[in-house]
Amino acid sequence: MAITEQKPAAKQTPKKSVGREWFDSILFAVVAATLIRWIFMEAFTIPTPSMENSLLVGDFLFVSKLHYGTRTPRTPLQVPLTHQKIWGTNIPSYSDAIQLPSFRLPGFSSVKNGDVVVFNYPIEDQYPADLRTNYIKRCIGIPGDKVEVRNQEVFINGSALPSPPEAEHEYIVATSDQTWEDKYFRKFGLVNDYRDPNQPTYNWQPWQQVNDSTRQSTFLGYKITATEATAEKFKTVEGVKSVTRLVDQQNVALGMYGGEQTKWNRDFFGPLDVPKAGQTIQLTTPQIIAFYGPVIQRYEDNGKVDLTPTSVTVNGKAITSYTFKQDYYFMMGDNRHNSYDSRFWGFVPADHIVGKAVFVWMSIDPNPESFWNKIRWGRLFSIIR
Repeated sequence: MAITEQKPAAKQTPKKSVGREWFDSILFAVVAATLIRWIFMEAFTIPTPSMENSLLVGDFLFVSKLHYGTRTPRTPLQVPLTHQKIWGTNIPSYSDAIQLPSFRLPGFSSVKNGDVVVFNYPIEDQYPADLRTNYIKRCIGIPGDKVEVRNQEVFINGSALPSPPEAEHEYIVATSDQTWEDKYFRKFGLVNDYRDPNQPTYNWQPWQQVNDSTRQSTFLGYKITATEATAEKFKTVEGVKSVTRLVDQQNVALGMYGGEQTKWNRDFFGPLDVPKAGQTIQLTTPQIIAFYGPVIQRYEDNGKVDLTPTSVTVNGKAITSYTFKQDYYFMMGDNRHNSYDSRFWGFVPADHIVGKAVFVWMSIDPNPESFWNKIRWGRLFSIIR
C-alpha cells in the first residue's frame, strides 16, 4: 500500500497595504533618480547671461557625467536630489561631518579646448568642494596650455582659438534718436532682464557723455551687448551713424587674477600657464607666487599654507618650488564683457569638474513679449556647441 506524503500548503505572502505600496514606489523612484543624477546625467538651468548668446537665461540643460567620468561623493551625508539647501528653505541639505577623498570613474572623453563645462565654483568656501555653486563656462585652456587674450581674441599656445559663433561683445550704436525702447531692441533679440532689481541685466541701455565741469550729460546713442552678426544689422538701421566695439584699454588693470601688478583686463590678459599634474614650478618671483600661491593654498590639500607677496610656507616650512598634484583648467564665458570667470578668480581644479553640457531640452524666455512667446521653441533639444 503506497503512502502519499501530503505537502504543506504554500505560505501566502501578506498583501501590502496601499500606504506601503506608495512608500516602496517612492523609495524606488528616489533611489533610481539619485543614481541617474549621480552617474549618468543631471539637469541644470542657466540663471545668468555670462554664456549668451550661445546659452540663454532660461535654458534648461542636460549635463553628461559620463563624458569626463563620474565623481565619487566627497560629502556622503546629504538629502537625496538636493544640492545645498532643502527645497524651498534655507536649511542645509547636508552634513560635512564626513568628508571622503574624491575619485573620478573612467570617462570616454577628456575636457577639451572649447567644451562647455559645468563645474563647482572654486573660491566659494562656505560649502564642501562637491556642493559649491554650479557654474557653466567654456573651457579655454587645458592643463599645460599657455592662455592669452589680445584685443579680445583668445590665443592658446600662441595660436588663435576660434571664437564661438554666438559670442557676445559690447558695442556703441551712435545715433541721435532717443526714442528706442524695449520693443524696438527685441526685434534684434536684445532683451533687458529686470527680475532682480538689485542686479538687472542690460543688453541695451542709453549711452551718455557727462561733462566733468557742468555735470550735464549728452546723449550719444546706445550701448548694446550682442553678437557680431547682430551688431552688423544695426549698421543698416536708418539714423545710425556708427557701430563701434568697446575694448578695454591695454595696460589698465581691472581687478584681474594675479593682482594689480599684471595690469591685465578683460580684453588684454596673460600670457598665463595653466597648471598640470606633475608639473614643477619655481616660486621665485612675486608674480609667480600671485598666480600659483592661491592654487597651492586652496586646492592641493597641503594643510596650513601661508602666503606673502614674496614667500610660500607649507606647514611652517618655506618652499621655493612646488609640484602640482592635479590638473587645472581656464574657463571663460561667451559673453566676454559680462562674465565672471577665470580671468577674475583663476583656475578650476580637476576635482571641481562636474560634467559636459550636451543639449538644451527646454528654453523659457523670462521676459517674453507675450504669453505665446514664453517658450523658445527653436531652442528645444538643440545641441550645445
